[in-house]
Amino acid sequence: MQLAFCFCPTYSGLKTCRPEISHIEWPWFLCSVLVPDLFRSDPWTNDRPQKLFEQWRARQTWERVSRDITTATEWMVGEFLAAGISEKLGEIGFCFGGGQLISLLADDQALTFGAAVSFYGTRMDALAAANVKIPVPFISGDEDPLCPVTGLEGIQKTIRRDSRVVILEGKGHGFAHRPRSPEEDKDAEEAFVVMRSWLSEGLPDTN
Repeated sequence: MQLAFCFCPTYSGLKTCRPEISHIEWPWFLCSVLVPDLFRSDPWTNDRPQKLFEQWRARQTWERVSRDITTATEWMVGEFLAAGISEKLGEIGFCFGGGQLISLLADDQALTFGAAVSFYGTRMDALAAANVKIPVPFISGDEDPLCPVTGLEGIQKTIRRDSRVVILEGKGHGFAHRPRSPEEDKDAEEAFVVMRSWLSEGLPDTN
């Protein structure tokens, strides 16, 4: 499952499975990915006045977002069980989703998620990190003002369990999912290699 960033992504090959849940095949990773519409068809867009951002952000409450994620999770687990596939899921979060990932894992008492990766998560709940029961790699750039390295290191130390912080030099916010140069594209691929390796080790082989 992928938790979105503030700017709603557009992928080729996206097809609807049910309201507010989409299905995508990523060519660089052989898996199916659910992308819940965490913003209820109202993502932040660059044409809006920046002064309205906090008002928009305040509407994205964890209570509402967690219900949407639960709906997506229950649907996906049901599909996997029906197909005779392991019910363990992987979680990937970018930006807003990377921050919400910590709260999601802290609430995951059933350990539905066997592996998770956070990309430059914003506004992460440091207190919730104490309840996370699986290791998490935190991927970011050292020039990202929205995801300070010191904050990631603090959360990593709280979770422990072989969690790690992966920092790419000279990179700012969003470099992995929205590279702006050939150099950033190379760094994005490096970050995705870390992600693929982590998910491959943390999730059971269903082939």
